[in-house]
Amino acid sequence: MKLNLPNKLTVLRLCLVPVFLLVGMLPDSIIPFYVSCVICAVLFIGTALTDMFDGKIARSRGLITDFGKFLDPVADKFMVIGALFVILHKFENLKTAMIFTLIVIVFRELAVTSMRLVVSTGEGIVIAANSLGKIKTVSQIVFICTVFLEPVVEYLVELIVGGAENNIIHGIYPLTWLSMVFTVVMTVWSGVNYIKSYWKYLDPEK
Repeated sequence: MKLNLPNKLTVLRLCLVPVFLLVGMLPDSIIPFYVSCVICAVLFIGTALTDMFDGKIARSRGLITDFGKFLDPVADKFMVIGALFVILHKFENLKTAMIFTLIVIVFRELAVTSMRLVVSTGEGIVIAANSLGKIKTVSQIVFICTVFLEPVVEYLVELIVGGAENNIIHGIYPLTWLSMVFTVVMTVWSGVNYIKSYWKYLDPEK
């Protein structure tokens, strides 16, 4: 099967997910914690960039295919959910909040994806990503990158100022918590908006 450039980028993004999971799940004795965080952040940012570029290239060059329509959202879901599982594994202090965040994101994606499938097959309507959906996606990317990079920044600050005892925010990770709350709000908001907008197309008698 011959793939065009956008589809190759999508397949690359999907292939990067298990690499990301492997690096993130390896014990600290093999890859030190802060090194692993940096590698995970770089890999995740790389996958996010392929997501941005494949869509732009496909639209600008008229290379939109059914294969891409199917695989692109699948790769996106694997990318985000895989990253959340890595965070659950690596960050003990975030575990409870991350379980809640993961449940919210998975339920939202299942609900919206199911609705898209029913509406597109039953009514022939394609549910395009709206502004709330795009903000939700960006918020999830920012949140995941923040989780991996904020401990590294804190560690570097501690090296400069002379230890954790001189760092008043040691272990608190305020940007992580703020971005987590924001992404949960946007995930729920965008999901409810999709369901409200297309609920009229779901006929319980069909």
